[in-house]
Amino acid sequence: MRPENTSTGKGEIAADLLAILCCPETKQEVCLLDQTIVERLNKRISKGELKTKGGRPVTEQIDGGLLRTDRTVAYPIRDQIPIMLIEEGIILEKSDLSSI
Repeated sequence: MRPENTSTGKGEIAADLLAILCCPETKQEVCLLDQTIVERLNKRISKGELKTKGGRPVTEQIDGGLLRTDRTVAYPIRDQIPIMLIEEGIILEKSDLSSI
């Protein structure tokens, strides 16, 4: 039996996986980023404007993301794999999420 997906495309992850994931730093719940937000973040990545929690610039485009409940950090999804490492979390600004 194949698990149900929560979205389509490279940024998708199985619903049963999403249900058990949480922020590795704070243990807050996470939810999928809207595709509009993913596109906005990718534009900022192209411009070198985003940093990780580890202090490094984000240089690789994301296919999707998991947004922490407090809306300050997103964990990237690349090739359907959520990168749930504290130092890889992308630090967000309020303007990144203005449409949600």
